[in-house]
Amino acid sequence: MQYQHTGGGILLLSHVGFSFMEDLLEALDTKGLKSFVLTSLPEAAHGGRPDELRQKAAHVTVTAEHVLTHEDVEACLEDLRRRGETVLACVTVWEGYRQLMAFANELLGVRDLGEKQIIGLRNKLTLRNRLADAGLSRVRAAELTRETLDFYRNSDSRYFVKPVSGIASYGAFPLSSRTTWADIEKITADALDDTVYASAFGDGLAFLVEDYLPGQEFSFEVIVVDGVAQVVAVHEKCEVTETAGTVLENSCASPPVSISVKERAAGIAWVRQVLSHLELRWGCFHIEARHRDSDWDLIEINPRVGGSLISHSTRELTGGTSLLDLWIDLLLSASPGEGTVASEEFLEHVSALSFTADGETPTVNATFFRVFFADKGRIKSVRLSDELTREPVVTHILLKAGDTVESTSREVFLGQLLWKYPRSESARLLPELLRTSASAIDIQYDDQHVDQHVDQYERAPR
Repeated sequence: MQYQHTGGGILLLSHVGFSFMEDLLEALDTKGLKSFVLTSLPEAAHGGRPDELRQKAAHVTVTAEHVLTHEDVEACLEDLRRRGETVLACVTVWEGYRQLMAFANELLGVRDLGEKQIIGLRNKLTLRNRLADAGLSRVRAAELTRETLDFYRNSDSRYFVKPVSGIASYGAFPLSSRTTWADIEKITADALDDTVYASAFGDGLAFLVEDYLPGQEFSFEVIVVDGVAQVVAVHEKCEVTETAGTVLENSCASPPVSISVKERAAGIAWVRQVLSHLELRWGCFHIEARHRDSDWDLIEINPRVGGSLISHSTRELTGGTSLLDLWIDLLLSASPGEGTVASEEFLEHVSALSFTADGETPTVNATFFRVFFADKGRIKSVRLSDELTREPVVTHILLKAGDTVESTSREVFLGQLLWKYPRSESARLLPELLRTSASAIDIQYDDQHVDQHVDQYERAPR
């Protein structure tokens, strides 16, 4: 089911010209809504990006800097009002702008999380300890400093390091006895020199260290309507790669295959407890968690749609409704504009698509997607393999020959592929897809003399 809306449009906040813009523009067009894009200045290599957006959006505003500000948002809204446009709500999938989205929605009178709530969720240090105090997490976190590094790396216990306010697994890695403060400084320098990612770390890049969470990793895709949380999808991270400077999430399957219905139900109950404790009453959330020995624990809470193909996967699972669709409809159901659906009706719609409290799912579909990451170097060639045994329903190749990858302290996406199949055949098809998809994209680099598949890292469970 796709809700249609009459009149008006949505303000889309774009970081350097991107941030799921094509997906958002398509979703709004399907719903009969205008797209008003406010984007920070693209990098020099993408100087033509604003013109591409102008061909698809009703209006595009480009700022003079690489990072949007509160003042940019206010000025854009005022400009749209002067033009006679009706702005119903604001959306962004760039986590660094989620606070600005909340600010814009407050100005527009749309129910959303508050700016302080966003800041609190993005501070992984205080969030971890707040949940530990409430008995909702088994581990605690502390700030990592030059002075404390030796204690943690020489301990018999296992620890994990990540930025206090991070993005894209940038600088997130398991601590080892070989980790030095120079490694931390290298990641910090990479981040500060990264035009795309530098602003997402706030005023400065600080790191935390926390007890290492063992177990299988999952993500819960959640829509919360007036305090009622619905888990629309659960993705199991089939393969996760830990490198010296980041964590790469290689592939996901949904619904999960390694846990029972009862364990799924326990996870859903735990997610609802966490959201209730944090008083998160409205929004779309991508909640990453670990499961081991019947216990659930938090990795992080993202107050937005999950990245990569999470939204596309949910669309295939539900039979046509993506997470972006649901998030947009949620904002419009909570807004005072004419033609929006009532919150109660929308909640019924989401509930029909979601897992029950008993851990059952209404979908007859299953999905599997693999994300491919580029190594450091200049790309000589990249192509789909000729040996794929099953055609993907979504194919995204994000880099091309001639592109240069500068940093590996964060995820550098090369491509992503998504497959859909009957849930009843998961036991047979998922192992096949795990095996055959690993080399689905072939890549060569100019500084390497042999063919290299993107699947170049040793995989290990996080």
